[in-house]
Amino acid sequence: MYVREILKDKGSDVFTVAPDTPVPELVRELVARRIGAAVVASAGAVVGVVSERDILYAVAERGVDCLRTHVRDLMTADVVTCTPDASIDEVMASMTRRRIRHLPVLDGGALAGIVSIGDVVKYRLESAEREATQLREYIQA
Repeated sequence: MYVREILKDKGSDVFTVAPDTPVPELVRELVARRIGAAVVASAGAVVGVVSERDILYAVAERGVDCLRTHVRDLMTADVVTCTPDASIDEVMASMTRRRIRHLPVLDGGALAGIVSIGDVVKYRLESAEREATQLREYIQA
């Protein structure tokens, strides 16, 4: 099982923001889109990821004044990515080890999608259900 399979079902649309996007604008978009993170891009390159967790930590550390800043002030610049050919097990291990929930997918350096821990869990559950159904059908035959 590979990231490519998740993206085939999920699609490759990724919400991106510029580093100079005001934080309140980012928050409105995350809420409106019902998503937990955005890829930060500049000149077509991924330069960061900003998540609802980043915003929450900034408020806890700096107070509400951090909401008057820009995405570049809150984003995680050390971006962990994967490729469409990464296995689901590799992605799960990376997310668990690094305690992250979103991985941008790069294909040849270009943004090809994003996978979340929810996407990975959903895919694994569906895969396990398919396998159980196939085993039941095999045993009954």
